[in-house]
Amino acid sequence: MRYAILLTLIAVVRLVAQADAAEYVVEPRMVDDRKAVFGTVESVHETQARARIAGTLADVSVVEGDQVGAGQRVALVQDPKLPLRLAETDSRLKALDAQHAQAQADFGRMAKLRKTHAVSQAQYDQARTALDVTNSQIAAMQSARNLILEQQAEGAVLAPVAGRILKVKKIAGAVIMPGEVVATLAEQTYVLRIKLPERHARFLKVGDLVQVEEPGASAAAADPRDGRIRLIYPKLDRGRIVADVDVAGLGDYFVGERVRAYVPTGQRETYMVPANFVFRRFGVYFVSVKAAGEVPVQVGNETPQGVEVLSGIHTGDVLVAP
Repeated sequence: MRYAILLTLIAVVRLVAQADAAEYVVEPRMVDDRKAVFGTVESVHETQARARIAGTLADVSVVEGDQVGAGQRVALVQDPKLPLRLAETDSRLKALDAQHAQAQADFGRMAKLRKTHAVSQAQYDQARTALDVTNSQIAAMQSARNLILEQQAEGAVLAPVAGRILKVKKIAGAVIMPGEVVATLAEQTYVLRIKLPERHARFLKVGDLVQVEEPGASAAAADPRDGRIRLIYPKLDRGRIVADVDVAGLGDYFVGERVRAYVPTGQRETYMVPANFVFRRFGVYFVSVKAAGEVPVQVGNETPQGVEVLSGIHTGDVLVAP
């Protein structure tokens, strides 16, 4: 493996050294073979904002595409029975407050009479018990009131994570049950998900360089961006390998967007010629062979190391710079 890498480096150095020369001797060399595939921009995680109580969806405050923060309210569910229960609890608390005031007055009077032995110990204990019972009833009713208030607060449908709203599934006025999905969110971490035929499995590994075109751009519009394979899924999808690629600036808006990527699938032998030895005339590419003159050629990829020539030249040909 190290010997092959050394030979490749020697070939690159020789190619660069001859780029400024007047002549170039054609020699085959090994280059990375890259397969063009279409990947899909995907969120690493998708989650749902769900209703926590039953009721009527009174308000939906987001639309598709909105950015939301973790814990931000995206909708509001109202249960019309909760205000009625709260009013009933408040009425009972008022009645218990009156009972508590009466029980406290009775206990205070019994305490004074007990000091003069005007009442028995049993009567004193009975008054104290009545006061304790009233205090317990008030505490229980306060707990019930707090529970109703908490249920009302749970009517707010919150975003579980920061991200972008992908889909709003309910509209205002709809009747909703606990656990129903109100909106789907994509977390703000995106990858390019690619799929390759199973025969390329032995060439693919985590950390491999993947060249990714600008979303929406033509093949020659801009230089591709570099990405790295972050994860290769162990399960095949209908005979295809599935892998995720990290690319800087990916997923700035559209989730599900298709992007062209070039994935390494081994190496192959080809001819790489310095770019200044290849010229174009009337839409046809030519090279000048020392013994044969101008020869039409078919070119492939153009890299910083030179232009790939697929046909028209042979090993040992001497090219002349035009």
